[in-house]
Amino acid sequence: MNTLIPFEATIRLGGLMRAAEELHVTHGAISRQLQTLEGSLGVELFERQGRKLVPTDAALVLGKQVQDALALIASAVRQTRPVVARGALVLSCEPTLMMKWLLQRLPSLNVAHPELELHLSAAGGPVDLHRTGIDAAIRRTDFDIAPSLESTELFAEWVGPVCSPEVAAEIHQPTDLAYAPRLVSATRAGAWATWAKLSDVELPEATTQQFEHFYLSLEAATAGLGVAIGPYALVKNDLDAGRLVAPLGFIPDGTSYVLLTSRGTTDSRVAQLSAWLSAQRVSSTPPRSFRRA
Repeated sequence: MNTLIPFEATIRLGGLMRAAEELHVTHGAISRQLQTLEGSLGVELFERQGRKLVPTDAALVLGKQVQDALALIASAVRQTRPVVARGALVLSCEPTLMMKWLLQRLPSLNVAHPELELHLSAAGGPVDLHRTGIDAAIRRTDFDIAPSLESTELFAEWVGPVCSPEVAAEIHQPTDLAYAPRLVSATRAGAWATWAKLSDVELPEATTQQFEHFYLSLEAATAGLGVAIGPYALVKNDLDAGRLVAPLGFIPDGTSYVLLTSRGTTDSRVAQLSAWLSAQRVSSTPPRSFRRA
């Protein structure tokens, strides 16, 4: 089992580095586990093509079987575990962050803390944990946080114009933003103005398209409808997959995402969640190649 979990993560995430990030171990530790697995099976599981590891056909078959087996184990554990009287830990999260960032990371939380049962609630802005029955909330720091709440910073917000590769082909400098529709949302109406001010640029005139929700503006950018302001953490997967491009890079906008909990809480589940969320900081911060000077 010690070798199968890093193997499954490497197959699912497409590389050693991402598997190491998810499992919170070193790149070398993952590599050694894979070598041990290959030795015990007597089968080559990966071929090295330059700096990239490519799974063999045997690895793909085994990976699917391991994923199915882990799912069965997780299901069996859930059914066997006694029902805890206090119920699931209720976590409130900003909707777009939940859809574009949190949900994709939950499998690693399940691996790290299989006993931790979460109930997710989508909401943003100020939150009253005592009145609502929410145990913890992930929020962006664009409002004043009540003194009764403990705030743990997760990662800073880096933002920049994002668009499809086809649209990005025409954008090499800020003045080129005039050539594509500007995608704006009601929930982050000032995103473009904030980016322009922090970048010390003057936005050129451009046609605009309005969306009710921030999530929709990001989806519209992916569909090639124009250029949106996207936070790096929320568009990282789309950047990695080539669905989006950030032609002008990213800059910090002065806000960050935080975990809000009741001050002085002794709930061990909250501590587990906080530690796991804090470990996601590295994968949610743009590498230097994406940072605008």
